Amino acid sequence: MEKRSAEKRRKRRKKRGNGWLIGLLVLVLLAGGAYLFRKPLTALAFDWFISPTLESKLQQSYQPRGGGNLPAPEPVSYQDKPFSVLLLGSDKRPYEKTRGRSDTIMFAAVRPKESRVLLVSVPRDTYVQVIGRDADHDGQDDFDKITHAYAYGGEEMSIDTVENFLDNKIDYYATINFQAIQDVVNAVGGVSLPIEEDMENKNPNHVQFKIEGGKSVYNGEEAMYYVRYREDSDFNRTKRQQIFLNALAQKVLTINGITQIPELLDIMGQNFQTDMQPRFIVDLGRQVLTQAKPQISSFTIMGEGLKMNGTYYDKANEEDLEYAKSLIENWMDPNTTSATLKLPDRQEIE
Repeated sequence: MEKRSAEKRRKRRKKRGNGWLIGLLVLVLLAGGAYLFRKPLTALAFDWFISPTLESKLQQSYQPRGGGNLPAPEPVSYQDKPFSVLLLGSDKRPYEKTRGRSDTIMFAAVRPKESRVLLVSVPRDTYVQVIGRDADHDGQDDFDKITHAYAYGGEEMSIDTVENFLDNKIDYYATINFQAIQDVVNAVGGVSLPIEEDMENKNPNHVQFKIEGGKSVYNGEEAMYYVRYREDSDFNRTKRQQIFLNALAQKVLTINGITQIPELLDIMGQNFQTDMQPRFIVDLGRQVLTQAKPQISSFTIMGEGLKMNGTYYDKANEEDLEYAKSLIENWMDPNTTSATLKLPDRQEIE
């Protein structure tokens, strides 16, 4: 009798052991399946929980060129052709009534099929022909700092000026006031920046600040000081803007960051404007989630300082300018393959 009872107990223990083993196996399979299908699952979550809210919130930022007089292209659910975006970062302060100047000017060549973006930065003091400005409206010619194109004529004049300077067409624009970025950075928990030593603005004509080096994460105010630090050179400042945008993009593209996108759009509010249709952006966002992690390459058009009539400008290096044009043409060509895609020979960010 006791032998039979002991045998039953062993069998029950064995069944329980098998049950735990089966349960563990199921968990491993589920985890493996979740990993293998993580992109489709993320896209499904995007469709269910983010997409409906995202499209409605983007309506407040949608601002077609020419006040809506130009017809906007119909959005396509899957983007396989390259397109270009002029990224403008405004330096307007909350107390200013003017539109401010474009502190950041970047030509972005986007290749959605390969999840790759090329950022060609033009330093704000670059001496260019400002297209659309009357040559004799104040007794001066129409050459000026490229940053002033935005002050004179907003996105329209900036687009025309950059198209003329880089000899390439711009499909869309996106403008953001950097003041709003502070709240965005704080909302995502800060960003990682390569600040090895303390950075301090000491010039009495500039905003006074000090950023501690060696920190793992920097908050919104520190991030803005990082991109606005100007006591080394305009070119280094431009590179810091590229590094910051890349760091912020990588943070937002995490699972937690993606779920925060509607909230981030609320934070940016009227400080963000674009002529990309809301449905276009939503479809593009979903496509990015189902593909490889986006890779950002960058190139800055360097130059030499020059002084005219008491004003300092940067004269673009002709070799850099021609090289930037060739990069853009290569990236914008739909016939370019991954194997023939030209990468900048002077990479600012990886």
